Amino acid sequence: MAAMLEQLPDALGEALEGVRAGLDQTLFHAIDLRSGMAAITLQSLAFADHAPIPEKYSADGEGSSPPLHWSGVPKLATELVLIVEDADSPTPHPLVHAIAIERRSLHPPADPGSAAEEVGSGAGDMADAIASGAQVSGAFAEGAMSGTDGCDPVATMGRNSLLQAQWLPPDPPPGHGVHRFVFQLFALEAGEPLPETPGRDAVRNAIAERGLASGCLIGTYERPSGRIDAPLSQSLAAPASATAAPFAAAG
Repeated sequence: MAAMLEQLPDALGEALEGVRAGLDQTLFHAIDLRSGMAAITLQSLAFADHAPIPEKYSADGEGSSPPLHWSGVPKLATELVLIVEDADSPTPHPLVHAIAIERRSLHPPADPGSAAEEVGSGAGDMADAIASGAQVSGAFAEGAMSGTDGCDPVATMGRNSLLQAQWLPPDPPPGHGVHRFVFQLFALEAGEPLPETPGRDAVRNAIAERGLASGCLIGTYERPSGRIDAPLSQSLAAPASATAAPFAAAG
């Protein structure tokens, strides 16, 4: 995959160091799910929460997607949506690195009735059912979102910020500082399915309308500046040698 931000000059990355989308702009923090809904535990065998993402999973390495596993998904969920955003991208909104949708049946219904018929129509009934009902777990193997490592790709991939239906590995500008890559998993109740290759806006609307539970995992990555500044003594000495040359030639 072609690099996107790694080719920016180091000086530009340093100049934009204070320009960041912000963690509050990520969907996990921007969307307030209904009170009383469940929490999903999202983890990775490759890195701990708020720890550095290994280079292997970045644009500096193989660029494969990291392994992920989760638990605590409500049995009533009919869709899972994973969205990965760079909270520190120098853009108005977080840069989307991947959207993956799991549309398989997460639970066999106890009876032919719909979820709404089983638990009632009120939000309180739904919350009670989530709290008392069985929960399921799942995982994305390493390379599942990038189609690497001989792994079967995720059945449905949404569009990243480059409008590509694939995994975009971490690729922060050199010298821009530490970037937080926010892996967010949302469980959705029954409703109108997401489009075949949804973008961020479609995912946001679906979460706001059908979100049951959410989980978040943050990994960091930084590409240090490769610029080597000349020592101050050398920069001060250079003008002197330049001005001395004409006088030396005249003598």
